[in-house]
Amino acid sequence: MSQTTHEPFAFPSSTPSAGGAGDVSGGGGDPLTEVIRRGARDLLAQAIEAEVAQYIDAHAHLTDEHGRRQVVRNGHLPTRSVVTGVGPVEVTQPRVHDRRPPEERERFASKILPPYLRKAKAVEELIPWLYLKGISTNDFTEALQALLGPDCPGLSASTVVRLKQTWEQDFRGWNQRDLSGTRYVYLWADGIHFNVRLEEDRTCILVLMGATQDGRKELIAIQDGYRESEQSWKSLLLDVKQRGLTVDPQLATGDGALGFWKALPQVYPKTRTQRPRGCWVHKTANVLDKLPKRLQPGAKDKLHQIWMAPTKKQADEAFDHFIQTYEAKYPKAADCLAKDRDVLLTFYDFPAEHWIHLRTTNPIESTFATVRLRTAKTKGCGSRIATLTMVFKLAESASKRWRKLNSHELIQDVIAGIPFTDGVKSHAA
Repeated sequence: MSQTTHEPFAFPSSTPSAGGAGDVSGGGGDPLTEVIRRGARDLLAQAIEAEVAQYIDAHAHLTDEHGRRQVVRNGHLPTRSVVTGVGPVEVTQPRVHDRRPPEERERFASKILPPYLRKAKAVEELIPWLYLKGISTNDFTEALQALLGPDCPGLSASTVVRLKQTWEQDFRGWNQRDLSGTRYVYLWADGIHFNVRLEEDRTCILVLMGATQDGRKELIAIQDGYRESEQSWKSLLLDVKQRGLTVDPQLATGDGALGFWKALPQVYPKTRTQRPRGCWVHKTANVLDKLPKRLQPGAKDKLHQIWMAPTKKQADEAFDHFIQTYEAKYPKAADCLAKDRDVLLTFYDFPAEHWIHLRTTNPIESTFATVRLRTAKTKGCGSRIATLTMVFKLAESASKRWRKLNSHELIQDVIAGIPFTDGVKSHAA
């Protein structure tokens, strides 16, 4: 029995065939783009030919009583056009015929070119990316033609409308998913404000993220709320708890919104709290505002010593020094600092490798800066569900780039209750 051999992949000759599809001299197009497109078409054809040949060789042992192969090639399927990053590419796929009885037949399905593929994955991802980054539906056709060429079919504003309906269904399903068996060790919470027409005076989007037991960051919940109120945050936390998130996280990081801090102990009473770097910046500004201008430079240095202290003992000493220095003449400044002392220093009781993650809400802020860009580009237009859906899809896209926590294996020590002193595991443990 002969063994099938395959020619190695190679780019086609740069000499165009007369009047052929690869003619780079006609049609007024960009010659370089046409060469790339022709090369992509030929490479794709070679890859599919090799895939079919490999499939047939793998079934070469299947023969009938006369020794004839049961799985063979049988011409080609109709030519179809696939939209790729270099424009539409014409593809002709070999047909595979299985001669065995119907109950024994297998259907060949190309992994390179699925039966109903009409757009490459990169193009499918391009469409929502353009929309979410600020391209309006009316400008879609022009933008796609500039990127993929004027002869790309099926890419228009109507495509975005259909996608938005699909995204909405995805969001509703995700927002009702079962969280049973999931445990988040750390939480990040923030309220994101947009210039959109949210219903019922609901003026911000509440976002909850978490770190899993293996150190992955995940988006937990998105819900619109009324000015980050206590009731709005409580509603969100109760919802995720009802859906299965029953174990109290070890630590929650969030901005200074009083609503979240009041709601958290009502739902997760064992969760400790940490204010992020942004809150320390605001705290510094608030404290300095209660001091005369001539004293502010020196006071700012003392506050900086608290924030940068390598140990909790040094931070406490710097706290005490600041309060003793100013409480007699400027009690409001001293009280402003002292009231949040504990929640500004909680991070010392957790692994030092995690401090960079626990002292900031940047994972949320950086992700949703893109959403703000989108709403600014569209002049603040959008319904409540459209805004929630947009937030969800952008976060879903951004989550692919979220990295694990540094030294994420230490999370197991945190779960086990092993004490950390100034970020270092206790020797007694």
